[in-house]
Amino acid sequence: MQFHHHGYVSTDPRTQDAAGVGIDRPDELPDNVDVLIVGTGPAGMITAAQLSQFPGITTRIVERRGERLTIGQADGIQARSVETFQAFGFAERIIAEAYRITEMAFWKPDPSNPANIIRSARAIDDPSGVSEFPHLIVNQARVLDYFAEVMANSPTRMKPDFGLDFLSLTNSNHGEYPVTVTLVHTTGEKQGQERIVHARYVVGADGAHSAVRDSIGCTLAGDQAFHAWGVMDVLAVTDFPDIRTKCAIQSGTGGSILHIPREGGYLFRMYVDLGDVSPDDDGAVRKTTIDEIIVKANAILHPYTLDVKNVAWHSVYEVAHRLTDRFDDLLPEEINIRSPRVFILGDACHTHSAKAGQGMNVSMQDGFNLGWKLAYVLDGRSPDSLLSTYSAERQVIAKNLIDFDKEWSTLMATKPEDLKVPLEDFYTQTAEFPAGFMTQYPPSMLIGEATHQSLATGFPIGKRFKSAPVVRVGDANPVQLGHHHRADGRWRVYAFADADRSALADWAEWLRTSADSPLRAHTPTEADIDSVFDIKVVYQQTHTEIDLGQVDEAFLPKTGPFGLIDYEKVYATDPRHDIFEERGISQGGAIVVVRPDQYVAHVLPLTATAELAAYFRQMLLPR
Repeated sequence: MQFHHHGYVSTDPRTQDAAGVGIDRPDELPDNVDVLIVGTGPAGMITAAQLSQFPGITTRIVERRGERLTIGQADGIQARSVETFQAFGFAERIIAEAYRITEMAFWKPDPSNPANIIRSARAIDDPSGVSEFPHLIVNQARVLDYFAEVMANSPTRMKPDFGLDFLSLTNSNHGEYPVTVTLVHTTGEKQGQERIVHARYVVGADGAHSAVRDSIGCTLAGDQAFHAWGVMDVLAVTDFPDIRTKCAIQSGTGGSILHIPREGGYLFRMYVDLGDVSPDDDGAVRKTTIDEIIVKANAILHPYTLDVKNVAWHSVYEVAHRLTDRFDDLLPEEINIRSPRVFILGDACHTHSAKAGQGMNVSMQDGFNLGWKLAYVLDGRSPDSLLSTYSAERQVIAKNLIDFDKEWSTLMATKPEDLKVPLEDFYTQTAEFPAGFMTQYPPSMLIGEATHQSLATGFPIGKRFKSAPVVRVGDANPVQLGHHHRADGRWRVYAFADADRSALADWAEWLRTSADSPLRAHTPTEADIDSVFDIKVVYQQTHTEIDLGQVDEAFLPKTGPFGLIDYEKVYATDPRHDIFEERGISQGGAIVVVRPDQYVAHVLPLTATAELAAYFRQMLLPR
């Protein structure tokens, strides 16, 4: 963590100085806002947390509940999400309080006595080492708390506006604030009173029954599996030996359980198979009581028993896989005529079962994708055509998720003897997808062609930037290169040096002096030189072979009112983990461009200065 560059800090350095709209921020919801976010679930909160880093943007997030969430339905945190938490500054703290999944146990009927279950296999949770971060289980409410803390400590001092529900909106497509939103107070003295807010943009993160989605004419389309599950968070006494291990349990008597230990050492969640549901059930299965769910769980666990002492939360749901055909208010005939003004994300545009642990995780990536794009357009950094890339990128990802979840939930509900592929084999073979690392955006105005991918094969264009160990030259500390990628809206440009550094020297000089350089073309005149682009260099040599006095000043920028030198942009190879070897980086060097949401946008040779300049010109406006 870096601080003191604006003066000595003796308080919590995570609390930034108030700036822009954060100075004297009104408690009352303004009549006019830049962005109105509806819903304080994970998708809405990460969008708000990203926008909160931009002092000139008025963002408000409304929630129909009168207070913070206390019990969340989602609890699985995939490694990709923990990488994202690192960008927002709270990965270490949430890891400390969460349950960590390291392996999964698989239970099947005992061949000698099918009425009983036995452990048949164990599978390592991350067999390929796809991330240095763990797979976690933690209450969704705590995730929201951490994002709320990021917002509160941001320059804009953002906080949710509780007790306001969304009723309707209209978009005139004219004027400074074209979207008129009608809200209603749900609590307090104003309960029942309507409130009108005018917005430049509206984000609907209001769940599977989204009123924002309905207001823009989107509908969820898909199918229902006619299979029900009871889910319960409980404290219990049991003789089941793997109660503190994630388990897939398939019984011989029919039915299965997905068992997930929770944070704190005692609580656990069970998804209990309630069986097929008749198409004319008309919701009757949802009246299944908690006692009935517990009886069913005991039947599946036989010969083990479950004595439930306390129920923190329970519900019944039917598996449904549904997706909207667009994630914004642009009708097909309006494409290339206007830019979107209203967006939906998370459960508002894709629904599926909870058993793959993807709902909260994919929803947060929706918000991370959209948040910085809205900020760039509102901050005057990018044309509004950038906003059309949100739906284009995320709708495909949601379709892939639903296809995966259909297969996983079907396998979970299938009797072991009817499976073509053992459940544990499917779990291991597909581990990278649920971990969140199969997302790969195709070429677009944001994603370059893979013409030079061979220069850095370990950083696939369109996929998330996979961190690697390096040594920081200034203080000889071993660090993870990707952990310094903060959710501050900046682009990361990694210059991997050639062996003799000659090409690097030419590139650095061009970066500092050329009118075509992104630094000169797109950095605001009065801003710090690294306010838009965070330029880092990684040398092939060890840190003892690098003299900071000989490093180009392009990698030692001056920052803050005192013009202090930032020494945390110069890195060397860790001899124990050669990043050039581990990430397939050419000995001739390479440039790796990473978007504000941590996805690799381009790979280029050090000599491709014209191509680098042209790439940024297509989505960034001149300063």
